[in-house]
Amino acid sequence: MTYEAVCALAIGGLDPGGGAGIAADLRAFAATGAFGCAAVAVTTIQSTHGLRAVHVELASRVYAQVTEVLRHQRVRAIKIGALGNASNAKVVARILDHANGVPAVVDTPMLPTQGEARLLATRAIGVLRKEILPRTTLLTVNADEAQTLVRHRVKTRTDARDAALALANAGPRGVLVKGGHLSDVDAVDVLAVGGKIVEFRARRLRVGPVHGGGCVLASLIAGRLALRPNDDVDMATLVAAVRWAKHVHHLALARPWDVGGSMLVLVPGSRR
Repeated sequence: MTYEAVCALAIGGLDPGGGAGIAADLRAFAATGAFGCAAVAVTTIQSTHGLRAVHVELASRVYAQVTEVLRHQRVRAIKIGALGNASNAKVVARILDHANGVPAVVDTPMLPTQGEARLLATRAIGVLRKEILPRTTLLTVNADEAQTLVRHRVKTRTDARDAALALANAGPRGVLVKGGHLSDVDAVDVLAVGGKIVEFRARRLRVGPVHGGGCVLASLIAGRLALRPNDDVDMATLVAAVRWAKHVHHLALARPWDVGGSMLVLVPGSRR
């Protein structure tokens, strides 16, 4: 007897410490019930103590990894993380063009929580804005990343709402501006979808620095979308996926794992 599973595919960075990147993506996919696949766009030297160095994979290798999986496996959602440079960003846009409507959740970190090396080159930001965003189902960004993309400050919830709507005008079906770095008493994430704003409010938790939290949230959303009953991703489906992912993510934040180093990691679905 076999079980017919659906796949969620992560394209991103390999973190040997396991806290962020495709290791975190695969943990999140498992928590949703989707089968996790991964293609490496960058390899890093890092741990839960910070990022030391980044090596960017050749765009041709990224393309070959992804197209092999798409050709033979039942991929129902794609999550895009660290891409490294403009060449990889361009090849990912090309992949999305030929992915037969597979929804893409884009969470491309630019700078690490701790460390100096960039995860997305400055020259690649324009490619992200012009070529990937129009092909994106959901863009997830923190306040600093939103500020970089819209080129004006994002410090308050009003700023976050304005940024989400502005970024949605660049093409994504939805934009989630995360509220962890905003000044509200509660943590409020702002989702722009269908020309409307939906807010997700959660009690702000007192936890130390967390490594890979953005990877986990985006991959929980992507994994949930992979399980959708039909091919369409309408507004209701997207909002429901974000709401579910936010709940699971908040539970993981309430009980993070200390695996050594200076940052904590998230293990969604753990009852530990």
